[in-house]
Amino acid sequence: MRDLTTSPFGIAALIIFIIAYIFVIFEETLEMRKSKPVLLAAGLIWLLIGLAYLGTPQQEKVTELARHTLLEYGELFLFLFVAITYVNTLEERGVFLALREKLVSMGLSYRKLFWITGFLAFFLSPLLDNLTTSLVLGAVVMAVGMKSPAFIALACINVVVAANAGGAYSPFGDITTLMVWQKGKLEFSEFFAIFLPSLVNFLIPAVIMTFAIPKITPEPHEGSVHMKRGAWIVIGLFAATIVTAVSFKNYLHLPPAMGMMLGLGYLAVFSYIFKVFIRRRIGNNRDILLDSFKVMERTEWDTLLFFFGVIFSVGGLGVIGYLAKMSEILYVGLGPTVANTIIGILSAIVDNIPLMFAVLTMDPQMSDGQWLLITLTAGVGGSLLSIGSAAGVALMGLAREHYTFFKHLKWTWAVALGYFASIAVHRILNAHLF
Repeated sequence: MRDLTTSPFGIAALIIFIIAYIFVIFEETLEMRKSKPVLLAAGLIWLLIGLAYLGTPQQEKVTELARHTLLEYGELFLFLFVAITYVNTLEERGVFLALREKLVSMGLSYRKLFWITGFLAFFLSPLLDNLTTSLVLGAVVMAVGMKSPAFIALACINVVVAANAGGAYSPFGDITTLMVWQKGKLEFSEFFAIFLPSLVNFLIPAVIMTFAIPKITPEPHEGSVHMKRGAWIVIGLFAATIVTAVSFKNYLHLPPAMGMMLGLGYLAVFSYIFKVFIRRRIGNNRDILLDSFKVMERTEWDTLLFFFGVIFSVGGLGVIGYLAKMSEILYVGLGPTVANTIIGILSAIVDNIPLMFAVLTMDPQMSDGQWLLITLTAGVGGSLLSIGSAAGVALMGLAREHYTFFKHLKWTWAVALGYFASIAVHRILNAHLF
């Protein structure tokens, strides 16, 4: 393919992407959903590519690259669609609300709640995702810390760091880890090699911040919330779906998205059987009935369309030649360790999804240890700033005034200590993988 980076088409494409991403960064201020500017940018970038290669012998190659990018997005879309549907179903059955009420009613001290919510975030994030985990536990923090703004701020930072760290060591914990796994760069079991580095990333800032937690115990909240019927079966089906997706990838060598779609079939058939059973036993009680299609309607389309825009925009910049130049500067000029560390820091400012997709598109020659390193840094680097991850942005919206950009920035130095310590632990612990 020709290098179009200095051509009018290439320069125009880069300007379009930068402008679109400025709109993404100021999403909250402008009140424009982040998917809208990147969808427009993706279409315009590929329009420019099409015009640049129109009538040339390489036109067919451009078509193949576009179809390949579409295939990559299609697999990611189906996987995420099923995962989001299950998470929404768990929420609809009252699973997360019951968890919140249980923690609130235990009458624990602020310090104990700080550590419990942190560890729950670290271990739930690999199974759900860092965004859902942070929202669930953020609601707990808000419920018990109403009379202590200091606790809310510190606990929210802790939840964000823990959720991002927990998501890094699981293919299901973050979009970036899912992308690496689906691309075949690492096997499912290999991700767990960064469990301890991820734990260090969470523990170091948590230990530092715990000394600032108020030494008091909030009044226990009286409440009794019960999960709806069928909740435990949905939890079991979600677990079975994850096992199915992993089995499709590891044993049948089929895309994991196909296994996830089979799991969606589990849920769809169960919802029908459950509906027939409930109607015969109780009647047409809409509060108890489970409608899988109603749950699907609650899918966060803004997020899924944002991924489309990002993947096609970055993919287009790769076709133009910008990613090849970036790879030359970072991975050849600086070396993979420094490059992966820098990309992790950049993910605190720029969303880690386009950064990871750019790395995967560049496809630098790296050892498993280095692919684990970029998985770690891209996953936890966003914790350096409150705007660096979906978990942080979501909690800023949930805990307005209590958890802000500057309150998180006050503790960025502690989060940074955990970031660099996790890299060092990975380099030492998994030295044989480099």
